Amino acid sequence: MKIAGLILLNLVIVISGYPADHHDDLEKKAARIHRSVITIDSHTDTPLQMMQKGFDIAVKHDPRKEYSKIDFPRMKEGGLDGAFFGVFVSQGPRNAEAYEKVRLKALMIFDTIDAAVTRNDDIAELAVTPADAIRLKKIDKRAVFMGIENGYAIGKDLSLVSTYYLRGTRYITLCHTKNNDICDSSTDTIEHNGLSPFGYDVVREMNHVGVMVDVSHISDKALRDVLSVTKTPVIASHSCAKALCDNPRNLTDDLLRAIAKNGGVVQMCILSDYVKTPAPNPSRDSARAAVRKQYNDFDGLSDEQMKAARKAWNALKDQYPQTLATVPDVVDHIDHMVKIAGINHVGIGTDFDGGGGVDGCFDVSEMGNITRELVKRGYTENEIRKIWGENLMRVMKKTDQFARKYKLSCRCN
Repeated sequence: MKIAGLILLNLVIVISGYPADHHDDLEKKAARIHRSVITIDSHTDTPLQMMQKGFDIAVKHDPRKEYSKIDFPRMKEGGLDGAFFGVFVSQGPRNAEAYEKVRLKALMIFDTIDAAVTRNDDIAELAVTPADAIRLKKIDKRAVFMGIENGYAIGKDLSLVSTYYLRGTRYITLCHTKNNDICDSSTDTIEHNGLSPFGYDVVREMNHVGVMVDVSHISDKALRDVLSVTKTPVIASHSCAKALCDNPRNLTDDLLRAIAKNGGVVQMCILSDYVKTPAPNPSRDSARAAVRKQYNDFDGLSDEQMKAARKAWNALKDQYPQTLATVPDVVDHIDHMVKIAGINHVGIGTDFDGGGGVDGCFDVSEMGNITRELVKRGYTENEIRKIWGENLMRVMKKTDQFARKYKLSCRCN
């Protein structure tokens, strides 16, 4: 009886102890991988915070009280090596006066980012190449890349593509939630039936200059038009899989395959409504619609109006707390994208400070939880390295190489 009892006791210890040991091993492995790979977030709207008076990106903020998802201390805490800060301009009128205003607005945002990074050059630097990200990781500094969200910033002036490239932008999202002169939006009516004639010129010019073409937000037809003309791989800087969440902003399996065939990369967005269809909440939806109507769907607003709009929108978050999608939901999308497009064509673009954030990865300090879920599902370190930045950096290199060859051929001719 004593021997049998000891055997039984040992079995209980082994069985009950194994999951804890296994969990500890998984945590350690995930933490090690997260530290070792270069982690790049391809889309954040953090400059929207930076443009607000009193916001200091070098100070740690509370995401639930201050609605800020990214700052340098939390980037370090969450093991995020670099991020694309979006130079976002909301869609407004399409005339000469408006184009000049939006050009000046874009340049002001570039100036704001430049100034903030310069003030904190001991912990962050501007980055324009993959080599910059690698160098900065080695010295434990955050890499700040820039990308323009909404080709409206170009107006009808192709020369601005080069101007913005020289200011540091390395991608341009062709449109936002409304149509512009470049293409149709996925969330607006059909105007150009895809890319406009000017839009074709914009894509060609981006190829020539060395700016990645970002197809997030654009209509399915516009995306196919882009793929028909671009000479470089494209990115979708913050998009999800439509097969898992039927939102017009998300990408069908056919489009995922088409982007993979192009050599491009789809960066998984973690804005909850794009990850998992929210449960019906008529009261919240009505309140949101009223705020959108009051503030022109957040398009064409002055700085003061945008500040008021953000305050009203944030108040709704408190009044109608949302049941967020989860990190496992996010990785469900990654699993699907990998299955459809392949491991070489998937990345991560959170949309933090533009609505991004899920339960378990509510702000940048929790980025390691995505890596942990990937490890839990059996992704290898090499695969995780690709998802967290290598795939995106490959597209950056390809885009730069094409532009260099084009410029050399122009000189020869």
